Parts: sequence; C-alpha cells; structure tokens
Amino acid sequence: MSFTYGDKKRLGIYIHIPFCISKCAYCDFLSFPTDQETQNLYTRRLREDIDAMGKKYGDIPVDTIFIGGGTPSLLPPSAVERILAAASAYEPDSVFIGGGTPTSIPPADLYRLVTAVKRNFHLTKHAEFSIEANPATVSYATLVKLHRMGVNRISMGLQSANDNELKALSRRHTRRDFVRSYRMARDAKFDNINVDLMFGIPYQTPQSLAKSINFTASLRPDHISLYDLKIEPGTAFYRNYDSISPYLPGDDVEADMYLGSINQLRQYGYLQYEISNFARPGHMCVHNLKYWNCDEYLGFGVSAHSYFNGTRFSFTPDIERYMQGVTVKDSKVRITDECEQVEERERMGEYVMLRLRLVAGVDSREFNYRFGRSFEQLYGGKCEKFIKNGYMTMRGGVYSLTPAGMFISNYILSDILEFEDFGKYNFG
Repeated sequence: MSFTYGDKKRLGIYIHIPFCISKCAYCDFLSFPTDQETQNLYTRRLREDIDAMGKKYGDIPVDTIFIGGGTPSLLPPSAVERILAAASAYEPDSVFIGGGTPTSIPPADLYRLVTAVKRNFHLTKHAEFSIEANPATVSYATLVKLHRMGVNRISMGLQSANDNELKALSRRHTRRDFVRSYRMARDAKFDNINVDLMFGIPYQTPQSLAKSINFTASLRPDHISLYDLKIEPGTAFYRNYDSISPYLPGDDVEADMYLGSINQLRQYGYLQYEISNFARPGHMCVHNLKYWNCDEYLGFGVSAHSYFNGTRFSFTPDIERYMQGVTVKDSKVRITDECEQVEERERMGEYVMLRLRLVAGVDSREFNYRFGRSFEQLYGGKCEKFIKNGYMTMRGGVYSLTPAGMFISNYILSDILEFEDFGKYNFG
C-alpha cells in the first residue's frame, strides 16, 4: 500500500556512491577504495538501473534525492552528470548531496555537479537543496557559487569543538578550520546551516560536551544534529576497543550527557523534533523527515535499500557482483539478496518505530486510519509500563517518548514491537 499527500504520491531517491579515500575511526558505512575503471563501470551500472526504474515509476513525483554512501565527490563530475541524467523523469522538492566530502573536489567540478542536478531535476518552488561541506576543504568562492546556483542548505560535520577529541575520531579538521568555514558560509549568504555533533566519544566528559554545545550554539546555526557514538563491527574503534574503552564515558554518564544537552540546546532556542535532531523554528530537515514519516523511497547502487508499494528490496553488498550486472526476472535492475513483501504487522511496527523517533510521536487515530487496526489493542498494553516509569507520555491519544525514553529508545521499541533482531530496523 502506498499513501498520497494531497493529490500526489511522495517518493524518495537514494543513490549510493561507495568510494572513500579513508575512513573515520567510527565509520561502518560500506565503502571501497577506487580507481578510474571501477568508477566508470559502477556509474554505468547505476545509470542502467535508474533508467529501468524510471521507465517503471517515472510518473511519480520525487520529494527527496540523496547521493551518499562513501565519498560521492570522488567521482568525476561527468560520471555524476550521467547518473543524474538517467533520473531526469523525477521531480524532487528536496535534494541532498552528501555521504562524503562534496566540497573537497575542485570548485569547477562541484559547479558542474550542481548544474547537473538543476538541469536534470525539476525542483519545486521552495525545494530544500542541501550539500555537505568539509570544514577542512571548503572555500569561500565555492560557497558563493553554490548559493548563487540555488543551493540553500549547508551541513557541516564539527563533531566536537575539542581538538583532542577530533584527533581521537580521526577527523582531519580542527576547531579553527570549522570556524573559518562556518563564517565563510554565512558570508556567502547561507541562512540554513546544520552542524553535526557527537557525544560518548573517547576522552569526552560532560563538561567538554557542554563546552562544544555552547561553542556551536554561540554561532547560531539553524539546525544541530547530536549523535551518540556507536562502536560497530568493522570499524577502527571496534578493532581497537580494548585500548579505547578506558576513555569512553559509561552508560550513566552518556545518559546525563544526552539529557543535559537537550536542556542546554533548548535554552539556546533549539527545539528537539527527533531523537538526534534540533532546529530553530522553520528549519527542520525535509530530507530526514521523509524517512521518519514512512514515505516511500527507491535506492540505487551497491547495498542500497528500497521500500515501495509494500515491498522491501535491496542491491547486493558485493560491488563486483553488482557491476557484473546481476538481474532479476522481468527487470534489468540488479536487485539481489533481499526482495520481500512486507507483511502488514511489520509495516505497522516500522511505522510505530519511526514515528516514536519523532517528538511528535504516534497519533493513535492516524494509526487506526492508516492501517484499519487499533493502536491501543496492538501496543497500548506494552506502552503502559513505560508511561508509568516516565519513559513515555500519552496525551489525547498521542504516544510519545520522553527525553529519558529517547535515550533508551532501542530497548523500549524492541520491547513494544517484540523485535528479535532490532539491528535490521536501525534507521540511524
């Protein structure tokens, strides 16, 4: 089942570019070293897949395009142009170029990339057009040119305002680099800037996190994302866990960090609208809200996932297999490994999980209308104990997590929804 908003269905596009020069110590994204031959073959396969999907679903307007995965900026602009041309049938109201360091490429190449986006996609009047910028590499000339071309949102990864903590994360920029880049973005007339921060990182204390938040908020960005460090298998932190574990905050300290940060950001005028995201009024991220509101999306590229018309499918995580052109019946699209019809109960569970990530929570009346089932009968009993313990609230039929509940949301959701393997439902 798909849903309409007004007279149009909403569909998102995700394009996965899996190439990186190096990884940060905490990164577990699928990425590979690259060479020119691999880039050419990979982008050719992407274009074929986008063409195949475009012929099938090209009449459906698109409200989000996200180019991410590894480092999209490693691709030659001509390759990105060809990929975007294949998807020209779609019409987005949000464009996000990210996943790596788009601004690290030469300004002329970045100009060509953005030009390709605008030439191939019909953006709505008030489209959110975002790009990620590396504080260590972005230039004022590039930012000015991007703004003149219609890019209206910049996302910068600060992570910490403490240089020692940045070194522990293997970040290549300093606090000074960030300040320089941030001020250049404002001088270039960007009035919508996001800053990424992390907590629970090595050597961090509640005091140093508070200083990072004070520093960031004093710059008055329009949006702040605050992420908890997760040590995932395959990362440098995971391999060296024994050596870094003495320097990681404990669970109780992390909880204090999270709750203290919410209060701190509120005092600066940032309203929490999702577990990890805070915004000034009118600056919530359109791209992110797409997923949390359970809109449909198509993903292209190695390991990319899709959800459309009640079906979940994905491309193989094996890049060699992907580039060989593995196909499925009645389609030239290289969908492999996963292709399953999502049962109603699972769709209901995913809806509840994603909506509870939002401060707005789950409106039981909306749930009942969408699925024709009673939220209270299915989940109300499970919610009661968390309401009694102060981890949830229920007002006027709307169930929401409290700040304390958000910190332990994975535990609460796995209990309410009875997920045996919660990891497969991790949406970031």
